[in-house]
Amino acid sequence: MERLKELAAQHFGTDKSLEIIPLPISGSNRKYYRLICKEDKSSAIGVIGTVLHENRAFIRMTEHFLKAGFSVPEIYAVDSNESHYLQQDLGDTSLFSLIDSGECDLALLERCVRNLAAIQCIGSKGFDFDHWCYPISDFDRRSIMFDLNYFKYSFLKLVLADFDECHLEDEFAKLAEKLLAYNSNTFMYRDFQSRNIMIYNGNPYFIDYQGGRRGPLQYDIVSFLWQARAGFSSELRKALLGTYIDSLSEFRKTDRTAFEESVNLFVLFRTLQVLGAYGFRGLIERKSHFILSIGPALENIKDITRMDIMNEFPYLRTLLEALPGAYQEKYILFPEHRRCSLGVRVCSFSYRKGIPLDDTGNGGGYVFDCRGIPNPGREPQYKSLTGLDAPVIEYLEKSELAMKFLEQVKSLTGRHIDRYIERGFTDLSIAFGCTGGQHRSVFCAQRVYEWIKENYPDIQVSLCHREQSIRL
Repeated sequence: MERLKELAAQHFGTDKSLEIIPLPISGSNRKYYRLICKEDKSSAIGVIGTVLHENRAFIRMTEHFLKAGFSVPEIYAVDSNESHYLQQDLGDTSLFSLIDSGECDLALLERCVRNLAAIQCIGSKGFDFDHWCYPISDFDRRSIMFDLNYFKYSFLKLVLADFDECHLEDEFAKLAEKLLAYNSNTFMYRDFQSRNIMIYNGNPYFIDYQGGRRGPLQYDIVSFLWQARAGFSSELRKALLGTYIDSLSEFRKTDRTAFEESVNLFVLFRTLQVLGAYGFRGLIERKSHFILSIGPALENIKDITRMDIMNEFPYLRTLLEALPGAYQEKYILFPEHRRCSLGVRVCSFSYRKGIPLDDTGNGGGYVFDCRGIPNPGREPQYKSLTGLDAPVIEYLEKSELAMKFLEQVKSLTGRHIDRYIERGFTDLSIAFGCTGGQHRSVFCAQRVYEWIKENYPDIQVSLCHREQSIRL
């Protein structure tokens, strides 16, 4: 955190006071913070990444794309070893959020796919694939087989009890050969989907391309159009694919018919790849928002099995045809598959003023005593602050005891939330108390509230810092 503060001083000025707000953790190991200058309300996003090669990939690619004129976040400052950096704050509105709310129009989607064609073709000019890419520079056989086996081990084996692995591997090898035939010397974004497109001042901005590499054009447009939870209709997919090919034709000679025919092969591959990710993050790690994507992805599978391309993979088609039914039979009771009516209330409080009352009539929930972890309130410099202020956050983040306490709380409450959803309960309270209700309890309640919102996006969760009269 100290390095981020130093970078912020470079960017905002050494005399400026800052508010530092932790942002929800994504699927990566990077930590994000919104840094807001209290004087003029300007802001930046601070990033701490432990995988230096990944950080460097993002920084180098961003510098290259900015020079090419693409809408990517500007990088304001980077520390000497590139483990910490500041980038432009693009707000909180993603393309996915607009699609999900029904507020996204066709013109915006068309702009996104046109930009994709430009990033792939113009962006590849002068791009140093050999030195910038992480973890690999090319879409090659090894990366293909990694993704196919990701599907096999993290999804297929969890759903189907028995299948012929040798037969399946033979068809995987055949699929890899066909995919490699479409390789081109262009930039493959790798995860071009609506969650990685931010809408800032009405314009699409592109993020999370650090896994990019040299690869086929088809992969990215398929990733966008067949994103499971985007729910695009076949008519819309066809129209947007046409827009994409029109734009692609401006940069390179493109056989429209041949390109359209090749798309289904990548639809098959990308769907298997994301099912592997959904299986690992959802069925193994039990993260709700990944589980919620499995149903729509399996609907895509039903369409894929009817594609002519599947005639070349008869055994894989047999397995895919069995997947939706087998999954439903095995995981139908998974709590995240049903409409959730659970509301979770998170609260911080002072034991001096008593434990918060539960007025829901159920009396269900936890009260966690935070007085066993180090108390920043005993230090003079923290007395006037709360667990929402950056110095207190940093103090407690450095405490192994405090962070272990939080991890144990998350594990316990996560299992409880799953069970409450499964049983159809409507209310759960999670309260954190400390001596004054100012530092430790506020910090813990805030962290658990953010964790629940990130991992259970379809439940209603509220937050109350009682002694500060703050309600969210």
